[in-house]
Amino acid sequence: MRCLRIYATPDGESHFGEVDIAMTMKPAFPDKAPFEISAFYPASRIRFSHIPPGVCEVGFHNPPDRLLAIWLDGHVEFETSDGEVRRLPAGQAVLVEDTHGKGHISRHPEEGQNAIIVMLPSGLDAPLD
Repeated sequence: MRCLRIYATPDGESHFGEVDIAMTMKPAFPDKAPFEISAFYPASRIRFSHIPPGVCEVGFHNPPDRLLAIWLDGHVEFETSDGEVRRLPAGQAVLVEDTHGKGHISRHPEEGQNAIIVMLPSGLDAPLD
């Protein structure tokens, strides 16, 4: 499985990348085909967020810590400081790691949007077994 990533280089510029999440086939339910499942990752907190209608653009900002944002509805568009833009549909996740530097811009639907924010102090670097 792949996940979009926003990160900052030492010069403070933000960029897009991708993270490969290792998956293993494991039985999840009796008498059903196995699922592809990742390892567990340590998460410190979870937050539910509603972006109200009319908040269409949030200028350059940084997350307070490494986090995984999962967009539940609508679409979200991100722009990094290098000028690249990516648009994600509902149901997609982005690993946001540009905790320093110039940050990124996010753009949201006019009607508002819902998300789940999962704080990942180790990002997706160190799965638990």
